[in-house]
Amino acid sequence: MTYCVGMTLDKGLVLMSDTRTNSGVDNISVFRKMFHWSVPGERIISLMTAGNLATTQAVVSQVEERTKAPGERRPSILEAPTMFQVATAVGAMLRDVITSRQADNRDTGSNGPRFTASMILAGQIKGMEPRLFLIYPEGNFIEASFDTPFFQIGETKYGRPIILRAYDRAMSFEDAVKLLMVSFDSTLAANLSVGLPLDMMVIQRDNFEPLHQRRILNTDTYFRSISTSWSDALRSAFHSLPDYTFYQEKPSTEVE
Repeated sequence: MTYCVGMTLDKGLVLMSDTRTNSGVDNISVFRKMFHWSVPGERIISLMTAGNLATTQAVVSQVEERTKAPGERRPSILEAPTMFQVATAVGAMLRDVITSRQADNRDTGSNGPRFTASMILAGQIKGMEPRLFLIYPEGNFIEASFDTPFFQIGETKYGRPIILRAYDRAMSFEDAVKLLMVSFDSTLAANLSVGLPLDMMVIQRDNFEPLHQRRILNTDTYFRSISTSWSDALRSAFHSLPDYTFYQEKPSTEVE
C-alpha cells in the first residue's frame, strides 16, 4: 500500500508521499511514487501514485515518453493549455492501462492481481491558479476546492484526523510540512504497509520549479524529533484530560 497527500495553500502546493511497496510481508521494496515535470518560467506538474505498481509505472512511463517528444506523441502534459486538460490526459492514460490489463486477464483466464490505481495531480501553468486533482481508476477526477483543500490516496485514515484539525489555508509552507510529517508519522506507526523514506515537494505560486524538495530518510533528525515530540505531546494531553470516576456524586435531596 502507500500514503500520499497533496495540499493546497494560499502560497501554493505541498506534496508528500511514502516509498514502500510490498507483495506480502516478506517482499518489501522501495519505489518512488512522486514525479514531476517542468518548463522553466511556464509550468510545473507533479504526479503521485498509489495502487498496483505495474499499473502506475506504465502510466508514468507514458507521461514521460510524451514529454520527451511533444508534438509527436500527443497529448503531452507539457503542451496542454490548462491543468484541467492535463488531468484529462493523465486520467485517460490511467483508464486505458487498467482496461487493457483487465482485458488481458479475461483473455487468458488469469486470476492475477487487480490492476487498479489512483493518482494525485498537482501543478500550475503560467497565468493560471495552482490546481490539485484526485484521479480515480476509471479515469475521472475531482478538483480540490475551499471545501476540500487536500487529497489523500492509499492508507488515508490514520493521518487524516490531524490534517482536519490543524490545516489552515493561510499557514506557512514550513507549518504545512510539519503538519504532513505528523500525519505521516501517525500513519507509519499504525500501518506497516507505509514506510520511509518519504518524498516531499513544495511548489510556490508562480514559481515554476520546486521551491523545496527532499527525501526524508529514517536517519532524518528533524523527522525523528517530530515523531518523539508528537508522542510526548499526545501523552501529556491525555493525562491533562479530566479524570473519569466509577463513583458518581449523589444528587442532592435538600429542598430550599
